[in-house]
Amino acid sequence: MPKMKSVKGAVKRFKVKKSGKIKRGTAYRSHILTKVDGGHHRQMRSAKYVDKADAKNIKDCIA
Repeated sequence: MPKMKSVKGAVKRFKVKKSGKIKRGTAYRSHILTKVDGGHHRQMRSAKYVDKADAKNIKDCIA
């Protein structure tokens, strides 16, 4: 059987950390941020991690 290919969109969006957690970006950060509250805007900068329920599917896409 041939090898399974990675989903390139997933490879570009997610990074697996040493702890095994999957780091992800924050949604709604691209434009029209004048309407966003300052506190919420600052929160969007911080690192976010994929939920445990979704992590297995994403790891399959990346590897």
